[in-house]
Amino acid sequence: MRMSVIDVGSNTIRLMVADAERGVPLPVHTAKWKQRLSEQADEDGRLGEAAVAHLVRARAAAAATAERWGADAPLAFATAVVRDAPNRQEILQAVRSETGVPLCTLPGEVEADLTFLAARRWMGWRSGPVALMDIGGGSLEVAFGRGRLPDFAASLPLGANLLTREYFAQTDPPSAADIRALRRRVRHELRDVAARIRWERPCTTVATSRTFQQLARLCGAPVGRRGPFVPRRLRRGDLRRAIDELAALPAAERSQLPGISAPRARQSLAGAIVGHTVMRLGNVKTVTICPWALREGVLLRSIEDGAGWWSEAVRDGSADAPRCARPLHVAGPPA
Repeated sequence: MRMSVIDVGSNTIRLMVADAERGVPLPVHTAKWKQRLSEQADEDGRLGEAAVAHLVRARAAAAATAERWGADAPLAFATAVVRDAPNRQEILQAVRSETGVPLCTLPGEVEADLTFLAARRWMGWRSGPVALMDIGGGSLEVAFGRGRLPDFAASLPLGANLLTREYFAQTDPPSAADIRALRRRVRHELRDVAARIRWERPCTTVATSRTFQQLARLCGAPVGRRGPFVPRRLRRGDLRRAIDELAALPAAERSQLPGISAPRARQSLAGAIVGHTVMRLGNVKTVTICPWALREGVLLRSIEDGAGWWSEAVRDGSADAPRCARPLHVAGPPA
């Protein structure tokens, strides 16, 4: 069985095609289309016609690529950049009408559920109770659980791209006052979630997302070309020192640092501040970097529960029935 998933993020649209005969999504092809949708949004987060047209073309190209690789129709979803847009339904309807295949937006808590599933499967049961942290472009997902799916999940408006636009748009590098203001915002948003993590005392804390991967590399983790099975960790003290290094440099110069890519250089400081703050408030000294995240979680859920869970979500508007009633937004009436 060959499956595929399309992930529409703040910066990039990513396709993953994977074989799943043995119950594990083993990638056979990946591709990405740089869209930078968040940079094309207006102050209210609305995506204009040009951005939507780019999204439609990339979505169609991704679906065609998946078909060439022999995969079933892709499971396609968009994260916070589309989910939180005031014209979300217009965007989803445009994609459906132009490509013939729906694009869905998963609620943030459901993203956390699926990412947790991926981390649990990667880490295994010996990792014990697990806490998960995932920094995206528009949101931060945090979850904790002892089983296959989390007992607790939260999605907070603390994405690295979002905070960069809100706090670091005026000066480069940002002023000390702007950094202090961002820290206050992050501490306030994280207060209750961090208290829950402290109370649960996880045996293992896992971090996913490109933001955490790049910050770990900046702090000395092995390079990506050594493969996914090389252990990678990020220590809170190292991340604190990295914040000072990032804050002293303009965005263009941050991309010269180890692990920091040019497209993510501008948002790297905000991501580092969010990551350090959630670790500090949650009393977490070290996180393990997990290469599996939301895309793998979507595929794993389909492998383990059957493709019906996704089609039921799209048709009935329930992303995770029967275990919760959080809605899944889709475009237009069911086919």
